[in-house]
Amino acid sequence: MKPILIDQAPYPHDQAYLPFALTDLLIDSASRTRQSYFHFWQLEHTMILGMKDTRVENLAAGLATLQQQGYPPVVRNSGGLGVVADDGILNISLILFNHEKKWTTEAAYEEMFALIQQALPELTIEAREISDSYCPGTYDFSVNGQKIAGTAQRRIKDGIAIMMYLSVNGDQIQRGELVRAFYLASLPTSFGENGYPPVRPTSMTTVAACLGKPTTVEELKQRFLSALQITASAYDSQKWVKESNLTEDYADKITRTIQRNEVIKATLNNA
Repeated sequence: MKPILIDQAPYPHDQAYLPFALTDLLIDSASRTRQSYFHFWQLEHTMILGMKDTRVENLAAGLATLQQQGYPPVVRNSGGLGVVADDGILNISLILFNHEKKWTTEAAYEEMFALIQQALPELTIEAREISDSYCPGTYDFSVNGQKIAGTAQRRIKDGIAIMMYLSVNGDQIQRGELVRAFYLASLPTSFGENGYPPVRPTSMTTVAACLGKPTTVEELKQRFLSALQITASAYDSQKWVKESNLTEDYADKITRTIQRNEVIKATLNNA
């Protein structure tokens, strides 16, 4: 059964929590219906924080650096640390039913690794941690030692989402400097310690830089769809939610995501 494709225009700042709520809804649906999904999404200039990022020494100081540079924060519901979102970053989620195959964590990541290799056959991509990148992990995807993508997973009952952010184009050095500034401000006495990365901007690059030619997000989408042999038209997320009779469930997921972000709201209000 081919995955159902869900795609929509980039979410604006005031809707930055929606893709995370939708991810949980898709995982629930995969668990109940055994249907898989493939979701493309983007955000306007945003800093996506992990829950661990909200426990830094001085969160207010770190958030101030993001606000000053025009990257308002949102807290996601999956593991990992902070990553940057903008119009040159493509976020990809593969949502699968997890009952029969019993995907291990490693096997699920390998599925995404195989997919990016199929989508970008011109590149020799490695799966290994780039420790001085932002949001480092065992399944960082890199070319010539420079990271182009990071991955995370989220599991609910018998559903699993394997998620990847892919730096397609744009100023990756500037993105790295933004994240480094966040950690320098928020970890004044322990920068690069306790599981927070000593971000080095040059440890990361973009797909366009690796290919040596202009590369668009739309081109990358088509590459991934070809790799998965998906030819059906994409659903807009709102249309899919409505046709699936999941409006109330979606509203509940949104509420939970907003509640998870209360720590950001409270910190900004008290700064």
